[in-house]
Amino acid sequence: MSTQIFVVEGMTCKNCKAHVENGIKTIEGIEEVDADNVTGLVKVKGDPINEEMIRSAIEHAGYRFKGADKTTAPGSDIWLS
Repeated sequence: MSTQIFVVEGMTCKNCKAHVENGIKTIEGIEEVDADNVTGLVKVKGDPINEEMIRSAIEHAGYRFKGADKTTAPGSDIWLS
């Protein structure tokens, strides 16, 4: 299973976090999603991870997809709880 972190703009509260997570969880192959509305990072675990489908789910939920995070190592546990 692979892990990827994406940057999302517009998440301002816990409801935003849940909206993004629930949208991404509907994608086939996604096992785990953890969004952080403070940092704007969304950690996705699954196989496969299709960036275009992730983008579509985030934008459909009403948020801005800014692409993959280039500052965090793909396998790092930045905040998963």
